[in-house]
Amino acid sequence: MHMTRRTLLSGAAVLAAASGVQATPVAPRVATLDWALLETLLTVGANVVAAAELRQFKDVVVKPDLSDGVADIGLRGTPNFEALRFARPDLIFNSNFYAWADPLMSRIAPVESHSIYVASENPYTLAEQATIAIGERLELPQARIMVDAVATRLDNLKRMITKDYGRPVLPINLGDARHYRVFGSDSMFGEVLKRLGLMSAWHGATSYSATAPMGIETLASMPDAAIVLIPPHPQDAFEGLTGSAFWNALPAVRENRVLTLKSINPYGALPAASRFAELLAEGISGVRSR
Repeated sequence: MHMTRRTLLSGAAVLAAASGVQATPVAPRVATLDWALLETLLTVGANVVAAAELRQFKDVVVKPDLSDGVADIGLRGTPNFEALRFARPDLIFNSNFYAWADPLMSRIAPVESHSIYVASENPYTLAEQATIAIGERLELPQARIMVDAVATRLDNLKRMITKDYGRPVLPINLGDARHYRVFGSDSMFGEVLKRLGLMSAWHGATSYSATAPMGIETLASMPDAAIVLIPPHPQDAFEGLTGSAFWNALPAVRENRVLTLKSINPYGALPAASRFAELLAEGISGVRSR
């Protein structure tokens, strides 16, 4: 019997179905301007094809690792929409920080928004919600696994840290040798402190999680605090501050209560929260061992 090409292909499809072999679905190509969403997408295994300011992302966010195959579409505030188009995303994730770009990006691909930093709302909770929503949208079970894993890890770290550490913690980022910004209770860092059972030394108001610029002299009003320096900060600012007589006269400095962490995204999502918790716990452990 003569068999046409169509008959052969149909027969092969039936055999594949009968044997349980199915074509592997192609993962949606996704892009984003927002770093919190980018670190989330990378961690849950999304097929990220384009994002903004990738060189700085590697320096500031550090983890998760960024594939060389991700196209850099320029600055977050002024992205290159032509480069975004060339990346051929199927879906673009955005946040309230860059909502102005939605009408322009929607001409390239559908835009889905998830905001983690909203006034008077808990960034950690919003990050959990965004992670789960992204996982469901992209059919990535790793998203919910990550939400549960980070929560469990914070609980474990809480039991380790709070056994004999009761000092208030002041997470700050240097602007220059005379000014800093402080992260308050509404920041991701502040929320992680709560979940670790630690107190924040900062009780003042903040705007979108941080207050800046604060004069370095205000550190003297919090003599019992452990000062946590969170890079990135200008190297000359760090050297100028740590070499000053004022700095070296602070109780926290004299009593070895200053922790300098590795770089963390101050407006990150669950990966940043996890990284901050791990580095802080490591730093506190180092202080205890002195």
